[in-house]
Amino acid sequence: MMRKKSISASKASLVLFLCQMISALEVPLDSKLLEELSQPPTITQQSPKDYIVDPRENIVIQCEAKGKPPPSFSWTRNGTHFDIDKDAQVTMKPNSGTLVINIMNGGKAEAYEGVYQCTARNERGAAISNNIVIRPSRSPLWTKEKLEPNQVREGDSLVLHCRPPVGLPPPIIFWMDNAFQRLPQSERVSQGLNGDLYFSNVQPEDTREDYICYARFNHTQTIQQKQPISVKVFSTKPVTERQPVLLTPTGSTSTKVELRGNVLLLECIAAGLPTPVIRWIKEGGELPANRTFFENFKKTLKIIDVSEADSGNYKCIARNILGSAHHVISVTVKAAPYWITAPRNLVLSPGEDGTLICRANGNPKPNISWLANGVPIAIAPEDPSRKVDGDTIIFSHVQERSSAVYQCNASNEYGYLLANAFVNVLAEPPRILTSANKLYQVISDSPALLDCAYFGSPKPEIEWFKGVKGSILRGNEYIFHDNGTLEIPVAQKDSTGTYTCVARNELGKIQNEVQLEVKDPTMIIKQPEYKVVQRYGQVSFECIIKHDSTLLPAVIWLKDNDELPDDERFLVGKDNLTIMNVTDRDDGTYTCIVNTTLDSVSASAVLTVVAAPPTPAIIYARPNPPFDLELTGQLERSVELSWIPGDENNSPITNFVIEYEDGLHEPGVWHYQTEVPGTQTTVQLKLSPYVNYSFRVIAVNEIGRSQPSEPSEQYLTKSANPDENPSNVQGIGSEPDNLVITWESLKGFQSNGPGLQYKVSWRQKDVDDEWTSVIVANVSKYIVSGTPTFVPYEIKVQALNDLGYAPEPSEVIGHSGEDLPMVAPGNVQVHVVNSTLAKVHWDPVPLKTVRGHLQGYKVYYWKVQSLSRRSRRHVEKKILTFRGNKTFGMLPGLEPYSSYKLNVRVVNGKGEGPASPDKVFKTPEGVPSSPSFLKITNPTLDSLTLEWGSPTHPNGVLTSYILKFQPINNTHELGPLVEIRIPANESSLILKNLNYSTRYKFYFNAQTSVGSGSQITEEAVTIMDEAGILRPAVGAGKVQPLYPRIRNVTTAAAETYANISWEYEGPDHANFYVEYGVAGSKEDWKKEIVNGSRSFFVLKGLTPGTAYKVRVGAEGLSGFRSSEDVFETGPAMASRQVDIATQGWFIGLMCAVALLILILLIVCFIRRNKGGKYPVKEKEDAHADPEIQPMKEDDGTFGEYRSLESDAEDHKPLKKGSRTPSDRTVKKEDSDDSLVDYGEGVNGQFNEDGSFIGQYSGKKEKEPAEGNESSEAPSPVNAMNSFV
Repeated sequence: MMRKKSISASKASLVLFLCQMISALEVPLDSKLLEELSQPPTITQQSPKDYIVDPRENIVIQCEAKGKPPPSFSWTRNGTHFDIDKDAQVTMKPNSGTLVINIMNGGKAEAYEGVYQCTARNERGAAISNNIVIRPSRSPLWTKEKLEPNQVREGDSLVLHCRPPVGLPPPIIFWMDNAFQRLPQSERVSQGLNGDLYFSNVQPEDTREDYICYARFNHTQTIQQKQPISVKVFSTKPVTERQPVLLTPTGSTSTKVELRGNVLLLECIAAGLPTPVIRWIKEGGELPANRTFFENFKKTLKIIDVSEADSGNYKCIARNILGSAHHVISVTVKAAPYWITAPRNLVLSPGEDGTLICRANGNPKPNISWLANGVPIAIAPEDPSRKVDGDTIIFSHVQERSSAVYQCNASNEYGYLLANAFVNVLAEPPRILTSANKLYQVISDSPALLDCAYFGSPKPEIEWFKGVKGSILRGNEYIFHDNGTLEIPVAQKDSTGTYTCVARNELGKIQNEVQLEVKDPTMIIKQPEYKVVQRYGQVSFECIIKHDSTLLPAVIWLKDNDELPDDERFLVGKDNLTIMNVTDRDDGTYTCIVNTTLDSVSASAVLTVVAAPPTPAIIYARPNPPFDLELTGQLERSVELSWIPGDENNSPITNFVIEYEDGLHEPGVWHYQTEVPGTQTTVQLKLSPYVNYSFRVIAVNEIGRSQPSEPSEQYLTKSANPDENPSNVQGIGSEPDNLVITWESLKGFQSNGPGLQYKVSWRQKDVDDEWTSVIVANVSKYIVSGTPTFVPYEIKVQALNDLGYAPEPSEVIGHSGEDLPMVAPGNVQVHVVNSTLAKVHWDPVPLKTVRGHLQGYKVYYWKVQSLSRRSRRHVEKKILTFRGNKTFGMLPGLEPYSSYKLNVRVVNGKGEGPASPDKVFKTPEGVPSSPSFLKITNPTLDSLTLEWGSPTHPNGVLTSYILKFQPINNTHELGPLVEIRIPANESSLILKNLNYSTRYKFYFNAQTSVGSGSQITEEAVTIMDEAGILRPAVGAGKVQPLYPRIRNVTTAAAETYANISWEYEGPDHANFYVEYGVAGSKEDWKKEIVNGSRSFFVLKGLTPGTAYKVRVGAEGLSGFRSSEDVFETGPAMASRQVDIATQGWFIGLMCAVALLILILLIVCFIRRNKGGKYPVKEKEDAHADPEIQPMKEDDGTFGEYRSLESDAEDHKPLKKGSRTPSDRTVKKEDSDDSLVDYGEGVNGQFNEDGSFIGQYSGKKEKEPAEGNESSEAPSPVNAMNSFV
């Protein structure tokens, strides 16, 4: 029983609303009519609700209103009547309610603070304005305070408080220095929403004494300045890194309330070192797209135009490499009242019904209250025709005394809405607003529209008559519009005459006459024809017209759709165009256009200019147009057309093309009908109903088409039911709760009669439901509302006209609107294929939850961080779309050794569904990119300094660097390749013991555990001359190698023996061995053990004149040995004189001397623990031993590591233990007991007992006199310290 009552009430409301829509009058916007009709007041302009004024200027409170008679104005202030006549400072503008309060002549703005409301009143009611709150703006000075200097430790956080004075409106805050320059802000230093300046961590450069906070009050154009704040940063080593801590807001949670439609600003500023990076998320949802912005280096989240859907928990996360901190802000969006349906003015006739509806929403829901003429409706004078029902006022059988202005007030704790809507009850006899005896002129066979604009209350009925005493017009020949206009679809000559419009209601009757003249159409009866003319000849185009005698035609000629050239050769006559002395430039299309005040026609012809033929030739041209068209055998659906062909012009006619014009629906537009062979001059044509046909014929030969023939007589076929229904019927929802049915409308001639409409029918598929149908006007769309989301519908659209329906249409299947998918894909799994490719799998979502056409899945993936650098960067999300119901996909182009996140979303026609939980996966290591740079500096005679940068993309953990280098000779041939492995934490290397004045090519690359990356190459040259360059002190800036090695293996060979020396770097107490063999032989190496930890050894028993290979190794270090060296013993030759070196007494003496020197060296070394050179040189005999051959020095060079900080010591004076300068002089500061260089004798050599005879040096130089190459090797003692 209750259900039936509810249905009855809803139907009653619907009927009442429809009655209002039908019966409410619309007042035409006619200025004369509006001046005569009475109308209650309407507020047209008023000041804003919250009106902040400049206290230095006059206060203008606007209130403008219109009405008939003109309204009078009054004001209230703070709820009581405001008598402006008693205040000399207050005036009201003439014919207006606007108040002007004179402040500039002694008034005080503060004295006029308050709430003002304007009332506009006339005899038909009273309208009121909003409550206008007047407040003068304020820009107070800063309160004086004593500011102590801020002493802060480097790396700590700091907050400089601004605390601006409270102004109205609030000031704009900014920080500047004494020079009025804005202080730079960054992720580390930024200004908060409260105006304070926050330092996440302070740096020494933050020290300054002029941090100044400024407050700008825009309303009064003033700026206030706070006293400067001093900050001094003191450094402590080392600076302690700290994980993030939030400076604002404090605590772990906070709340914020914002109003609907406003801008939501949330802020998080964190302290920490390194500077934290801020990230924002919404718990349980996504940040709204297109409305979310990040400001202040992502410390401020800004969401514009917020709605209730934006309520929720927003989390800010501050993170650096040491950790993270977060804060959750619970946002609640409330809403001041906003309109759903604002009340609209009603114009009613006596006895009619109507409603005023006032619907508003808000959070909390607003209270609705009504006022009548500014008085609460509960205490307003009673009106028996009025009934208040909540947000609706229902009017029944209104009378003129019911006219009033009603106010609807919707309010809650966050604001209010006030709307005025009047009810104007008018009793007015009919009035015709169209001018009397207005003349209308149209062309025959075109529509004629005769106006009869009217007004009356009650709404008058309109009738049309032809002639003064003619009968009322009815039937299909006329169309009567609701606004009083009479339409004659096809005006004929006999339609000319006087038409009378009569408007009547119960209060009276009025009529108006208008005149209609139907003119003959303008026609071109002799059109210009295609012309072929010889160069320098003359040509003429005809354009003979026929027109209505009362119309004045204007003829215009165009060439190629542009004006004729300004040339005297072009002569325009009354009905022709003549061109004299034709040239090639005159070739083109010429158009004759005839314009009148009512119509326009045109015709074109082509002019072809040719060269004069040497001999006369047959001229082939397009055929002349057919003529004498005749229609016979007229039936409802067919007619016979006949014609007479024109001249063929020496080329037989191949076929005729028949075209038709529909003068009823598309006048002036010709359509293709059919074509027949050139031997046929009659054709039976099929016709459609309700078409006013005209036909023309075009002849065609091999040259081209003729001009169209003159149109035939017109033939109007009878109306009939439509033969066909609309095509391309579709049903696609635009919203989740609607179904939009569209179709292609029938063309004009397809309607088969007047009053074309469409019957649109639909029902839900697979549901036992009846068809729902509606008949709509000649449109192409209908929207069905209130449908379930994405369900199939059966749809059909049937055409109908005034004579009946088209055949039953076929059904099509459509779907109501889609909505966003409900669930996210589950079971998301990631399989990492390699370092740059991953495969992602997911489970498909249930089709019921897609809520639309499944288009596919989208995978969002982004790089979180590089695992090698542990640094975050701007997150750039990438999207891959997989069409259809695919459940896996490949993610290419990943960066090796990185951490990634991804989620998957299902996509339908409406958009994307929710994202699956973020899935984290990591890519394995890959090979690194090339080092970022390789720089070679500080070239000397025998060394180069290499510096490099780590790879831009390490793609993993670097294990080492690989350096390869080789010399390049003058013919660009490459020497032997040397390879060095360098620890990954190094960034520089000093290569020593290189050949002087030699070009080297370097190959440098980095390695991870996966393999070597691409290499970078560079070339450099050691210098030729050492003049002016001081050698660094022994051991200066020396970096102990991180791995053992043997380098600079040097040989000094004689006839049957050779002295082998080397340099060793590595752990102490190594036991060495020497391996040697014949060069080029496949025999096993011979091994000799070296006693103790000496760095030299004598190989004996060698074969004279033989090339040997030699290498040095260390016991206990598997695979650790030097590179190979090759030397050759001297040839066996008979001596011409007695060699003292072979005498026994000399050998014994030399052994004793060598033993004595060795003991001396060892004692000195132990005592001083420093290297030097000891003088053991004796002058040799004047004759050199011919058996002794000069020996070349082998420069086996290896790299050395050192800190760049040691480079500064390379330019200091030489200290004790340094190598002897190249001029072989010993400086005073050198050790007194160091060895001086030997004289310029033969190359250094050893006796058979291994005693030292020659001289060792670290370089090669030319002897000026002899030109021999001097081979020098390091001393057995200073070899320990010669590695600089």
